[in-house]
Amino acid sequence: MNAQDTGAPACDTDALNALLLNEIAAVETYDVALGTFEKHPAATDLHRIRDEHERAAAALRERVASLGGVPASGSGVWGTFGSAGEVGPAAVLAALRQGERHAEGECAAVLDNPAVDPGCKDLIRSELLPRAQAHVVDLDHLLAGTT
Repeated sequence: MNAQDTGAPACDTDALNALLLNEIAAVETYDVALGTFEKHPAATDLHRIRDEHERAAAALRERVASLGGVPASGSGVWGTFGSAGEVGPAAVLAALRQGERHAEGECAAVLDNPAVDPGCKDLIRSELLPRAQAHVVDLDHLLAGTT
């Protein structure tokens, strides 16, 4: 946790950077996954979800920097799945869903951490967690073929 001279609880830039790394990984993972869905109807939804992760990463970078921290960079894709030729769309969607579930857990852990300032939890509570939950629902629909 980062210290502040005011005596007020500091926003934990380490916790925010962990979430940032998850968002960066999500973007990278969706970039890989989209190769499987080039001409598939699900591509539109997957592009939208990827772009939402990109915006979340930008918001987290901005928040960390505004708090005097150094935004994290790099990450790697969520989980493991091969190229489009190695696995089918259902396996890719299942891997994406698993990554979104992981993101939900990461958000919940930060929200449950009493050391993290309530002001820093606002972005998580109002945007990141609800968006991850919505992504799980979207991916469930895509997996079921009921988009």
